[in-house]
Amino acid sequence: MHSIIPLLIGWGLDLCAGDPARLPHPIVAFGRWISFFERKTNHGDHRRAKGTFWTVATLCTLFLSAHLALAALWTACLQWEAGGTYLYYLVTGILIFYCLAGTTLIREVRRVFRAADRSLEEGRRQVSHIVGRDTSRLSDQEIRTAALETLAENLSDGVIAPLFWLYLLGIPGMLTYKMINTMDSMLGYRTERFKDFGCAAARIDDAANYLPARLTALLMAVAACIPFRQGKSARNLKEELRFIRRYGRMHASPNSGYPEAALAGILDCRFGGPHHYFGEYCFKPYIGNRLRPLTTTDMQQAVTVNRRAEILMILTGVLLYLL
Repeated sequence: MHSIIPLLIGWGLDLCAGDPARLPHPIVAFGRWISFFERKTNHGDHRRAKGTFWTVATLCTLFLSAHLALAALWTACLQWEAGGTYLYYLVTGILIFYCLAGTTLIREVRRVFRAADRSLEEGRRQVSHIVGRDTSRLSDQEIRTAALETLAENLSDGVIAPLFWLYLLGIPGMLTYKMINTMDSMLGYRTERFKDFGCAAARIDDAANYLPARLTALLMAVAACIPFRQGKSARNLKEELRFIRRYGRMHASPNSGYPEAALAGILDCRFGGPHHYFGEYCFKPYIGNRLRPLTTTDMQQAVTVNRRAEILMILTGVLLYLL
C-alpha cells in the first residue's frame, strides 16, 4: 500500500454504509461472469478440465488486469501532484470498501433474529438470504444457529481474508480473493452439477482461506478475552484455543470449522448437524457439545466479537504500514 489512508477510507465507508445495494458492485459483475462461463461450458465431457481452465484463466486475468489498471491510475494521478494522490487514495479506498462485508453481514444476522422473534416463517425467509441450505424446514433454533454459523464463517470470508490478501498482495490480491470466494460460493458444491466443474474453485478457495480462517479464529479468541457488557465473563484464551484446536478440524471444510469453533466456544453452544443443499442431504459434524437455546443476547455477543476481531485486523494493517 502506498498509504494507510485507502484502508481507513474503505473500512470507514463499510462501517457507515455497508454494501451499497443501489450502486454497481464488482462482486455482482464477478457473479455474472461466473454464471456465464459455467452455463456455457459445464456440460458434456471433461467438466473438471474445463472448470479448472476457466477458473485459473479468470483469476490470472483479474490479478494482472487490476495490477496494470492501478499502476496506470497511479501514474496518471502523479501528474496532478497533490490532488492526484488524494484521487488515487479515494479510488483505492472505494475498491477496499467494495471488498469488505462486515457491516452488511452483521445487519443481516440482526434481521434474522428479529424476524425469528416475530414468527417461524419470517425467520426462515430471512435466513435464506444469507445461507445456501434449504430453510423451509428449519426450526426456530436451527434458524438462529444457521445465522450465527454464517456470521462466524463470513467474518473470515468477508473481512479478515480480504484484508489478509490486501496486506500481502495489495488491492489486486484483495480483488482476486473476492473472485475466488465468489467462485466457491457459486460452484464449490459436491452436487452432481458442480462436483467436477467446481472442483478447482473449491480447492483454490481452500488454499486461499487456509491462513485467514485460522487467523480469524485467533482474533476471535483474543477478542473474547475482553469482558462483555451483557455481563458475560471474558473467555480464558488458553481454554478457547484448546477448544478451537479440538473442534476446528471436525468441519467438512478445512477452514470454516475454525471460526465456527471459535464462536461456539465463546457462546458455549453447539453448531453443525443435518442440512439440505439443493435438495441433497448433508450432515455436518457437530462443533461443540452443549445443545442449548440461542437468544438475541448470544447474537449481540457474537456481533461484539466480530467487531473486535475486525478492529484488531485493521490495527494489524496500521502496524504493518508503520513498520
